[in-house]
Amino acid sequence: MKKNDKMKEYIKGQVIPINKANIDTDIIIPKQYLKSIKKTGFGPFLFDSERYSNPGTLDNLDQRKINPDFILNKSPYNRGSILIVNDNFGCGSSREHAVWAIKDFGIDAVISSSFADIFYRNSFRNGLLLITITKLDLEKLFQNAEKNKEYELTIDLINSKITSQDGLKISYTLDVSDRDRIIKGQDDIAITLENKEKIINFENEIKRRKPWLYEE
Repeated sequence: MKKNDKMKEYIKGQVIPINKANIDTDIIIPKQYLKSIKKTGFGPFLFDSERYSNPGTLDNLDQRKINPDFILNKSPYNRGSILIVNDNFGCGSSREHAVWAIKDFGIDAVISSSFADIFYRNSFRNGLLLITITKLDLEKLFQNAEKNKEYELTIDLINSKITSQDGLKISYTLDVSDRDRIIKGQDDIAITLENKEKIINFENEIKRRKPWLYEE
């Protein structure tokens, strides 16, 4: 892979540990926020039912009552950028809004032992890094994050390694195409445009071989 100045080789940030399994997309962002199809503005509604003690809509954020006991409402977690969660994260209904909310909050990566399939694909299409590690390694992360609130991780995207300030090292595997999406910051359109010249050449060849297809 050729490197350029726009490539992201590392993700580094404060860990947000939520040691729960089977967190579904309705918990990540409830259905009342799906009316908007903008990709931004969903961060305040991430884990909505747990962050606030009263019901919310897209229009009443200034009337919400903060739940002081929820982790995203506490420092330093409210500025965290790496979420660690337990098994089967993102299960439930298919909604890209769940990924949009996570990204809009400021989270760049989610680490777990397993993810729901549709959520997994939606995440990489929208530039959210998901890393799958063993349950043993995940438990180590939870234990270390519990001991140290200011727990930070560095993710080496090129070499597929996670390191921490306490010396922990974890290797992971990731599909090359998914890795490149994150490193290059590409969506489906950008990936398609990488092959623009090949597509144009293909279209010109079809026109040459089958000109009747283009006759008006």
